[in-house]
Amino acid sequence: MDDTREPRLGLAGAIAKKFLLSEITPLLALVGLLMGIFAVLVTPREEEPQINVTFANVFIAFPGATAQEVERLVSSPAEQLLSEIEGVEHIYSISRPGMAVLTVQFLVGQPRTDAIVRLYNKLYSNADWLPTNLGVGQPIVKPKGIDDVPIIGLTLWTEDPHRSADDLARVAHTLETELKRVTGTRDIYTIGAPDQVVRVQFDPVKLAGYGLSLADLRRSLQAANASADAGALVGDNREILVQAGSFLVDPDEVGQLVVGLHQGTPVYLADVATVTFGPDTPEHYVWLGTGPAAQESGIQTRGEFPAVTLAVAKKPGENAVQIADQLLERVEQLKGAFIPEGVNVTVTRNYGVTANDKAMTLIHKLIFATSLVIVLVLFALGWREAIIVGAAVILTLTITLFASWAWGFTLNRVSLFALIFSIGILVDDAIVVVENIHRHIHLGGHRLVEAIPLAVDEVGGPTILATFTVIAALLPMAFVSGLMGPYMSPIPINSSMGMLISLAVAFVFTPWLTYKVLHRVVEKHAAAADTADAPAHAPHTAGQEDFAHRLFRRVVGPFLRGRRGRPLRWVLGLGVLLLIGGSVSLAYFQLVVLKMLPFDNKSEFQVIVDMPEGTSLEQTTRVLGELGRYLATVPEVTDYQVYSGTAAPINFNGLVRQYYLRSGANVGDIQVNLVDKKHRQRKSHDIALAVRGPLVDIGKRYHANVKVVEVPPGPPVMSPLVAEIYGLNYPGQIAVAKRVEDLFQATPDIVDIDDTVEAPAERLIAHVDRAKAALLGVSQQGVAADLNTAVRGEDVSYLHSTSAKYPIPLRLELPIADRADAAAVLALKTRGQSGQLVPLSEIVDIEQTQRENAIYHKDLLPVVFVFGDMAGTLDSPLYGMFEIFAQLQQTAIAGGPLAQFFIRQPDSPYGYSLKWDGEWQITYETFRDMGIAYGVGMILIYLLVVAQFRSYLVPLIIMAPIPLTIIGVMPGHALLHAQFTATSMIGMIALAGIIVRNSILLVDFIKLEVANGVPFQEAVIRSSAVRAKPIILTALAAMLGALFILDDPIFRGLAISLIFGILVSTLLTLIFIPVLYYAAFRRQLEPDLPAPATAQTRPLPPS
Repeated sequence: MDDTREPRLGLAGAIAKKFLLSEITPLLALVGLLMGIFAVLVTPREEEPQINVTFANVFIAFPGATAQEVERLVSSPAEQLLSEIEGVEHIYSISRPGMAVLTVQFLVGQPRTDAIVRLYNKLYSNADWLPTNLGVGQPIVKPKGIDDVPIIGLTLWTEDPHRSADDLARVAHTLETELKRVTGTRDIYTIGAPDQVVRVQFDPVKLAGYGLSLADLRRSLQAANASADAGALVGDNREILVQAGSFLVDPDEVGQLVVGLHQGTPVYLADVATVTFGPDTPEHYVWLGTGPAAQESGIQTRGEFPAVTLAVAKKPGENAVQIADQLLERVEQLKGAFIPEGVNVTVTRNYGVTANDKAMTLIHKLIFATSLVIVLVLFALGWREAIIVGAAVILTLTITLFASWAWGFTLNRVSLFALIFSIGILVDDAIVVVENIHRHIHLGGHRLVEAIPLAVDEVGGPTILATFTVIAALLPMAFVSGLMGPYMSPIPINSSMGMLISLAVAFVFTPWLTYKVLHRVVEKHAAAADTADAPAHAPHTAGQEDFAHRLFRRVVGPFLRGRRGRPLRWVLGLGVLLLIGGSVSLAYFQLVVLKMLPFDNKSEFQVIVDMPEGTSLEQTTRVLGELGRYLATVPEVTDYQVYSGTAAPINFNGLVRQYYLRSGANVGDIQVNLVDKKHRQRKSHDIALAVRGPLVDIGKRYHANVKVVEVPPGPPVMSPLVAEIYGLNYPGQIAVAKRVEDLFQATPDIVDIDDTVEAPAERLIAHVDRAKAALLGVSQQGVAADLNTAVRGEDVSYLHSTSAKYPIPLRLELPIADRADAAAVLALKTRGQSGQLVPLSEIVDIEQTQRENAIYHKDLLPVVFVFGDMAGTLDSPLYGMFEIFAQLQQTAIAGGPLAQFFIRQPDSPYGYSLKWDGEWQITYETFRDMGIAYGVGMILIYLLVVAQFRSYLVPLIIMAPIPLTIIGVMPGHALLHAQFTATSMIGMIALAGIIVRNSILLVDFIKLEVANGVPFQEAVIRSSAVRAKPIILTALAAMLGALFILDDPIFRGLAISLIFGILVSTLLTLIFIPVLYYAAFRRQLEPDLPAPATAQTRPLPPS
């Protein structure tokens, strides 16, 4: 061909021509492949994306103050101060007698270090906000974040009846030191280990008999346990160090201390007190129970056994899989050396294994999805084309994996699902390019080296535009705010990077590989054709039509035909509108249920138990024991750990809900572990629903509030249903909260109902008669100190040990039996200024009252929380919330219907009102931001198409099929009984880009044919016939990619949206877009004459 007649190539054709015969092209592909392999090897693997949730607890002690004093003097001023910090989203506070606990929650994504520095700076630059002698302690700041969640839980337990939790604790403390040596570990701590103490239990009668008081014991113990570096003696050219005194190192020494004189005889501590060394009085109990599936976790015995749990967290950015493997390997090495025979170690949490299993499962799905797409191309275009497309897809994926690693993502379920769901989109560019090269080869007229750039150039413009429309649809999702933003961000970012990479691969690598694979075959056929003196590959004559043309002439043709086709066009339009309306109505009639995210099929759940305030630890333990024995009958349970008086190792849900603050005699947790999902039929959610009823029934017998808490899918919230009650009067707010809670109870399917109001419990106040005390020379401070020592116990000093990891206190306290009632405590005598001993009963009066309620604040306003969840058929808290909302509108509370707010705190906090929070809040924010992202995507797509076609009307026609996706999406969810979730919405947003891509290919072909002189009607029919193959191929590829996501509970909605949305909208688009384009431009491009039904103006190219 003469160079002067060579057509001018566009960007895509020029790139293809540049790299077509270049030696660097295969080297670039090799580099891309190696980059992907490198990324797979070095990218950390995690089960879920690591969301940078930064918050901190601030503890401020105010001993002896009432809850109201703490609120007024500590909590409220501190809240006002902390609210000034930049980047703070919410401030919560709890004012309890003697203590304020504030929670400063920063906006998601705030750099942790910067946020905590700002918090410390604000607190300590205002350290003078209260008088130093008021009695308010220094603030203690405890920053918290995602890396505080342990990745490994090791439960040490024993069947040996002669071993106790104390023995297990000593082993665990040794393991803490050894495991900390594993690189990448962060916080390591033991739950359930009793403290080692030297208990000095004094006898009040003997003390009085020897004329001693508690102050004498306190002073003697402190004075005897003192040592100092006294300097050095220098003489004879030597320096000898001198230490004055020695510390107490042996518990036996403590009993031999002289604490006073009586009638000239020394009184030893052992004469007036019982000195014992060992575990402290239990403040919590931990034990392990086994279930029917115990053998699956390596437990060969059945029963309940004393236990302690070792929790290990990892440093930020470390690979959870590697650290977990190294920790378990180290434990194996320590067996027999630091872990004695008879002490069993059971792995009760291993997020490394779950992360690796999830990653490997998804990588296998990625491979299967890619393979299936290649097989599809094999059947549609041939084995050589299948090799080309397969190589392009693999190269695109490997470079995308590297880009994902470079961006900072880990290999987790979301980032890998993004790649699986992208398979169908990533393959589009390669399929369109290869299919068009395939078509140009069959058209003939050019050598292969000339045909490839021309073929690439022909589809280059629409391919670039179509790629950017998909990116424009997806990328705005990366800016979704709140917890869901970082959780879902790998989907838009990975997909967008993949699209750009696939475009580059389609223009650079695919043409080169096509030439290498096909040039011998094409040249061979061309030579044969030349020998026969016939046009190469031109089997179709002018009078022949292939199947696609005949099909679309019959289907689309009747809708054209000028004025005669107008009624049919109206019928088509109205039919589409009716289908859209019917699809949307499925949500209204609850045939499709809306939910934030469905529950995943995890291998664990928790049972949270709250007893009424004032319940003893032993009673709480009894209830937990009965609950545990029921769980031991559930077939899927391998084991469970019971934590009475303390909290189980937290997960991400427990971090956000601050379960780590749960402690006290009336609280408990049960961590339930299930057999792996491969070995059970029921999902974890079904098991949790099944056990909730029996567990709640057991709890009711003991007045316990029992809640079954599952690991939430995606970002956790305080509770699925949260009602925040605001008002001016806190007792009034409590009364309103109780009325709201009654409505929760009365609403069907609402479960796990609770509030922040403590149950009434007895409280004693020891009032000191100041006048009488002054006459007897006794101070109120001394009385308070003695009562504190007698009842709570006082660590007056510490035993110095070379082998103990934790300090061993010398704890002065009354024997447990004497702490049973107030009379025994008040028999204690204190020393007056004149030296006489005065019984506390003479100067102290006991007042019986009730415990004070804690006062909660949120964002500077007093609030009472009511919590709940929803089970049952709908299983979506949103429906329960709107049901209660409707009931509240018809219920008079505090003089009228309660004002309710959904998205912000009440406008006026000076009357009683309710603000809905929980899953609703995160659902609203997520769907609001996704809706905005959807809108921004539509605007960007419109601008891109306007820029390409230089028309304001054409983009509207191209974007018209976007609503058609609803016709597939909503019925698809109804058909599979699936909930419409946030991932379903992501699928719909992706569909917008995919469907517009098809429209662009159709419209671009119509314009090309019309420009070449083809009659308008014929061009419209040809567009569907010629472009049907690549459109259907790419649609099938996207559907096949989504098919592998269908079995994942969380991303099922995404798969359904893609499969059904693409299926229906693609079929409709092939008819609807050509007809719509014809209707819009008929007057402009076609004279108003009867159109011939089958007239051909020129030979048809085969598809």
